Amino acid sequence: MNLHPDYLLNKIQGPADVKKLSLDQLHQVADEIRHLVIEKDAAVGGHLGPNLGIVEATLAFHYVFDSPHDKVVWDISHQSYPHKMLTGRAYGFLDPDRYNDVTPYSNQDESPHDFYRVGHTSTSVALAVGMAKARDLTGQSGDIVAVIGDGSLSGGMALEGLNNAGKYHGNLIIIFNDNQMSIDDVNGGMFDQLTTLRESNGEAPNNLFKAMGLDYRYIADGNDVETMINALKDVKGIDHPIVLHVNTLKGKGYEPAIKDEETWHWHSPFKIEDGSDKAPATATENYDQIIKDELGNQIEAGKPLMVITAAVPGVFGLDEMKEKYPNNYDDVDIAEQYSVTYATGLAENGARPVLFQNSTFFQRAYDQVIHDMALNHYPVVTIVKNGMISDQSSTHQGDWDLAMLSNIPNIEYLAPTNAEELVSMLQWALKQTDKPVIIREPAGPVVHGAASTNDYSTIKAQVAQVGHQVAIVGLGDFFALGQKVVAELAKNKITATLINPVSASTLDKDTFLKVADNHDLIVTLEDASMSGGFGEHLDRLVAPTGTPVLNFGAEKEFTDVVPVTDLYERYHLTPAQIVTDVKAKLAELNS
Repeated sequence: MNLHPDYLLNKIQGPADVKKLSLDQLHQVADEIRHLVIEKDAAVGGHLGPNLGIVEATLAFHYVFDSPHDKVVWDISHQSYPHKMLTGRAYGFLDPDRYNDVTPYSNQDESPHDFYRVGHTSTSVALAVGMAKARDLTGQSGDIVAVIGDGSLSGGMALEGLNNAGKYHGNLIIIFNDNQMSIDDVNGGMFDQLTTLRESNGEAPNNLFKAMGLDYRYIADGNDVETMINALKDVKGIDHPIVLHVNTLKGKGYEPAIKDEETWHWHSPFKIEDGSDKAPATATENYDQIIKDELGNQIEAGKPLMVITAAVPGVFGLDEMKEKYPNNYDDVDIAEQYSVTYATGLAENGARPVLFQNSTFFQRAYDQVIHDMALNHYPVVTIVKNGMISDQSSTHQGDWDLAMLSNIPNIEYLAPTNAEELVSMLQWALKQTDKPVIIREPAGPVVHGAASTNDYSTIKAQVAQVGHQVAIVGLGDFFALGQKVVAELAKNKITATLINPVSASTLDKDTFLKVADNHDLIVTLEDASMSGGFGEHLDRLVAPTGTPVLNFGAEKEFTDVVPVTDLYERYHLTPAQIVTDVKAKLAELNS
């Protein structure tokens, strides 16, 4: 169902068609692209501001260069929607019935014009330097272009890439899309210097790119397609690395996105006419607020807390902390590695850092978590959100944090099942001084219940219901799934034991070995990948007893925008499927 049969985009099957357009037609296509980005994101959600700002630069690239012979690498490819439309994938924006046929990030399986799945920031320059070097080694030809921006320059990998690009001697074009924003406001001294460069039309002597050994040109209006075409024509075929510093407007073409760039970096479905949410936020309580309320209480009581985020304050609603407690808040921009080591420094010298990390981004700081935080025992507290099996892109899966973090020595990775347990864990984590503590924030509606302890120095699994034959162990969010499974088993005349293990990283050996002795079967439920996860740890513990363990969770695989209901079916995570598998295993044991 093409809603726009008269659009020029219907006739663009690839870059060759872009080259045939007149300047007026290029302006028309730019308007069409913006309209479709807004229309699709309004329907299904997506990255709005970044894509609206990069339209003219993308049109100019495909007008001047010969993709895929000339190669473009998109940094955090949430800026690649216009590129997708110009490379044969406009159907994924023109036709609402095909919105899900085009993934939200670059994807080499979709098109020969894409070369990587990229959803995490700051990698494009390093990738492009590697591609350029390979081109030279293998005798290929063609330009290599890296697009970086939208805050990506704040990531350490970006600076590593620029540093190494500076010693390269060959064709390499770096387009720095400077929209003066990250996900939130940009932070750090580097961005002050970039402001000076913009204000001086690129003439300021303090120039990061030149300091890295790179040629440099400034383009004041990156949202003028003719200007961008001329700039790219000038550098096409260049024989050395150059940075084009391009000034653009994030959110261009949609007034709400210009007025509130942070909110419109990525947006859930909305009403186009006024930008209001299609599903307005309700006044019901949420776990973010419960955490912020407790931290606020501690700050007001004089606790030397420092709330830290790496450019994702909106994920946790941290603007409230920034406004109320500016001296206790720090957004380090897109620098997860720095955030961990910075927090460790704070902890060593007597402050109490609380890191807020999105599960999929936390993996970027894995070495710092091991080497700086865990190895040194300092009591950094980390809140991890969106650790779950979800329908996100393959670049943003959140189901690996349990295996990644629970296997590191010295770290206690706690998995609360309700609000009271969450607050109890947070209070203990901020009081103890022996180790880093990570808390996996529950997802979904707030559940209330009991926190049977305020001291997690020794992990004690909580037996919520005593039964026989089968023990159901539900970790964190999946404790609620365990309750449903227990109820279904009861309908089948099986009275099961239900256990909250409390921690993903420390097993209550005494309790679980007794459970193994007193039950025919143990079932583990975790909202995460099973490979290296909680269930495997428990299985290994009880294996010598001979009691079998059935593990339920995600398989070891990349998934790409697959509905959660489909994944649950695939992984046998519905109560009915689990009960069927349990009954089959009991029958096998009794045969």
